[in-house]
Amino acid sequence: MGSALLPTLRQKREVDAAIRDTLDKVFVLRFGRAEDAACLHLDDILAKSSWDISKFASVALVDMDSEEIQVYIDYFDITLVPATIFFFNAHHMKMDSGTPDHTKWIGSFSSKQDFIDVVEAIFRGAMKGKLIVSCPLPPERIPRFQLLFKDV
Repeated sequence: MGSALLPTLRQKREVDAAIRDTLDKVFVLRFGRAEDAACLHLDDILAKSSWDISKFASVALVDMDSEEIQVYIDYFDITLVPATIFFFNAHHMKMDSGTPDHTKWIGSFSSKQDFIDVVEAIFRGAMKGKLIVSCPLPPERIPRFQLLFKDV
């Protein structure tokens, strides 16, 4: 079910419309499962932050168990949850956080302020026309995972 405060998208057309129709704001998509403990922790951070970032960002949850969403899961190669993906004016925003994968944030954020700092950095970079920004967080607060890429 996710957070009661954040919309949950279960159909491809809902995700497409949300990405396409969110203009001049960062659009944050959290891919995950409502019963996963790490997703619940991240959902809590996202819900608590949503008002603070409402002037420059919107947040939505994506239910990974929905059959229609599998096209996005394959496209973004989401194997670990939660995975957070950022968009600005329908452009996929990437972030160099010192991990091999710049396309998404894997895992939860350490705190509400960490999430706000990341979204703000993405917004500022997007307003300057950048499609990839540097992560504002110190390396010790960035989750580390060993990524195995399929078919590489």
